[in-house]
Amino acid sequence: MHDEHVKEGKAIQRETGKTFHIATRLLPERIRHPTYVLYGFFRIADEVVDDPDGLSREEQSRRLEELRAQALGEKPADDPVLEAFAELCETYGIDDEWVNEFLDAMASDIDTDRYETYEALEDYMRGSAAAVGVMMTDIMHLDDEAYEQALPHAIKLGEAFQLSNFVRDVHEDVVDRDRVYLPEATLERHGADVEDVKRLEFTPEVRDAIAEETARADALYREGVAGIRYLPEDCQLAVLLAAVLYAEHHRVVRKRDYDTVTVDVDLPLWRKLACLVRTRWHWQWNKDPEAVFRRVSAVPYGDEHADGHHEGEHHGDDRDGGRGALGRVRGWLPSW
Repeated sequence: MHDEHVKEGKAIQRETGKTFHIATRLLPERIRHPTYVLYGFFRIADEVVDDPDGLSREEQSRRLEELRAQALGEKPADDPVLEAFAELCETYGIDDEWVNEFLDAMASDIDTDRYETYEALEDYMRGSAAAVGVMMTDIMHLDDEAYEQALPHAIKLGEAFQLSNFVRDVHEDVVDRDRVYLPEATLERHGADVEDVKRLEFTPEVRDAIAEETARADALYREGVAGIRYLPEDCQLAVLLAAVLYAEHHRVVRKRDYDTVTVDVDLPLWRKLACLVRTRWHWQWNKDPEAVFRRVSAVPYGDEHADGHHEGEHHGDDRDGGRGALGRVRGWLPSW
């Protein structure tokens, strides 16, 4: 990969994936640079369907097929990130199957605006999330045994990130994309339906459906984080931090009593940096990813409150403004 290719991917990530960018900065360079390229490719494809800029459905489909041919090296790339991605797939042995799975998932967003069951949503996430986890694992160059052990967990962690996004972005997905990713079966189980969500009506029934999917995402995190120990030692903290950051949205969602229908939910920078400080601090004393995640994340493990706080532990509140985190974080990240 040429430096300009890496810089282009990094610029895309810094602009559109600020949460993941913080974690990526903790990766060693040999993994960080390919990660920028992967992320750049994911965003280019995603924006064809999420930010089509007036393209018709037929034009979106045609553009995705052009991306597919370029990503698989079947046609010359018309973008430096696509050129670097095709080179990366060859270098790291990324199977065409996963590139196709990802692009197929993006293509389904053109015509699909709802999912009947969680199983149907899970099929979608095989491309939109699991494929990402597989590709990230591929670029880490694990030996065969570690790869086989890590891969199922990487897939679950990718699904956890995706489901957190769906829970967090209910309002945004309806308003900006006319989509509902909450499974219809989950909504119906609680006496709600997709049209309630599309009307942006936050009812007790919709609240309970969002709470169920949040709990499902919690379980995916617990399963996904269990595989971090199989990754290279110098990659574990970055992946752990990514999990802590994405799961932190659950704390905000719960604080809002699961109302992500009438408002957008996001993490301010100070809160992300506070997560970095807590995670990095505990990592200094305990290199067990599961133990640290259990200690600092918003995901409950059964012996703690639903907001992720352990008995006797205080993580601070919104009044802190993150000033302590901002002061302590310097020196823990490479230059931006």
